[in-house]
Amino acid sequence: MNQKYLIGIIAVAIIAIIGGAILMGGSSHERADNALVVAAYSHGGEPEAGFDPILGWNYYAEPLIQSTLLKMTRGMEYENDLATSWEANDNYTEYIVNIRDDVKFTDNTTLDAEDVAFTYNEAKASGASLDLSSMNNATAVNKTTVKFELNKSDSTFVDKFAYIGIVPSDSYNNETYGSQPVGSGPYKFVQWDKGQQVILEKNPDYYGKQPEFEKLTILFAQNEAAFNAAKNHEVDVAAVPLAYANETVDGYDMYLMDTIDVRGISLPVQNNTGETTPEGNAMGNNITADKAIRDALNYGIDRTAICNGALNGIGVPNYDGIAHLLPWANPEASIDDGDVDKAKEILKEGGWEDTDGDGIVEKNGTKASINLYYSSNAPERQAIAVTIAEQAKEFGIEVNATGSNWDEMDAIKNTDPIVWGFGSTDPSTMWGEYYSDQAGIGYNNPALINNSAIDAHIDNAMSSDRNSSYSEWSAVSWDGSTGISPKGDAAWLWVGEIKYGYFVDKSLNISNSTELLQPHGGDIFGNIFDWTRIASIEK
Repeated sequence: MNQKYLIGIIAVAIIAIIGGAILMGGSSHERADNALVVAAYSHGGEPEAGFDPILGWNYYAEPLIQSTLLKMTRGMEYENDLATSWEANDNYTEYIVNIRDDVKFTDNTTLDAEDVAFTYNEAKASGASLDLSSMNNATAVNKTTVKFELNKSDSTFVDKFAYIGIVPSDSYNNETYGSQPVGSGPYKFVQWDKGQQVILEKNPDYYGKQPEFEKLTILFAQNEAAFNAAKNHEVDVAAVPLAYANETVDGYDMYLMDTIDVRGISLPVQNNTGETTPEGNAMGNNITADKAIRDALNYGIDRTAICNGALNGIGVPNYDGIAHLLPWANPEASIDDGDVDKAKEILKEGGWEDTDGDGIVEKNGTKASINLYYSSNAPERQAIAVTIAEQAKEFGIEVNATGSNWDEMDAIKNTDPIVWGFGSTDPSTMWGEYYSDQAGIGYNNPALINNSAIDAHIDNAMSSDRNSSYSEWSAVSWDGSTGISPKGDAAWLWVGEIKYGYFVDKSLNISNSTELLQPHGGDIFGNIFDWTRIASIEK
């Protein structure tokens, strides 16, 4: 063999080994007792826009680098963070928030009300963070007081105080901030190796409870790569798909975290008449617009079997997208499902029959055939889609499970069923999911629901105090006459609630009474202030 060729092969091999070590955060000897290496960034991968809350960084999770006005407890109540107090007027159209006067950003500038107002106004203008459409503007009244003026009653606006990290108004630049963020959170930014990891160090000037760990490295490895990182003892924590939940890894415990994250399939209720969204995408589906199809799917699909199979025995059946741990959960929405005979009867009464003997029912010459799309990098969604396809065939509906990505699904989200994930401690997300005038607006109301009774319940909830609003949010699902659930419009085929699975090094304690319920897109860092190293890392 040519010597130069041999040397080239060896060099390539060395580069590959080194590159792999970098990608996985280095080998186990680089881990330290006072540092964390975690492959458990929130479920969505590396942030394309970097670590900018205005552009969507961790708005349903602990931002780590920045501070929020409020923080949520495990009991789904709010406690002060930057805020010292807040109040709303009687009709929830104005909020006043008072903030601390002793907080500095990591560039040593003082955080004040102007920074808070700027952050919220910019977040609304960007449209990339959470929904702030009910806010007209935020104004700094003085150095420690911010006024939020709304354009409608919104008792859920307080939820937004826990979701946006505050950025410095004087130095913020939307083109550069994401890659060099300045904040006031428990950790400060050090380095972002794109495609690999982000490195953070403890912020010594943080005003709140200091975390134990001096350094936090977050790897962007997901799925099998995260699992392999645990097997190779390269991480303290690895988030893995539920398919790995029953695996064992020497030196690690499998930790299943409670969530309010629900998986479901949108079933557009309108026909495709040529109407388009503001972006020019088609709307409607001539198969799922027939209620017999939606009812048959909801009654014929066996959710328990999906939870036992696709969700690896860890899921909980769900019928309306409201996790059972939420205070507005509605047990009246549940039905007796997995009833193939009932599904067949529903289809027959709706005029759907198999006239050519191929096992798929037709109506007016149209086959009951639909495409069901799922994100290819979400294993549990693929498993759900494939299982639904298998089950639906038993009662005569053809479901074509198709892997895709969100760039492609963006154009068909209002025409074709898609496997979605939803779940938030902010009930106003139901306004986005189900309110009539939100149909075809961005990712809102993909099922194209148009139900004035549902709208009225949402309006009533938004204008009521939080505790009183729960009955109205619950009624969105089913009020005894109508709703989005199978007993009502059956606009969705909600399937099951999931848990998040993590392999956690036995030397680390992350589970205690302060762990948070995880929303869709949440991460494990909500109680990082209470994580402790209970033993030295085995090396």
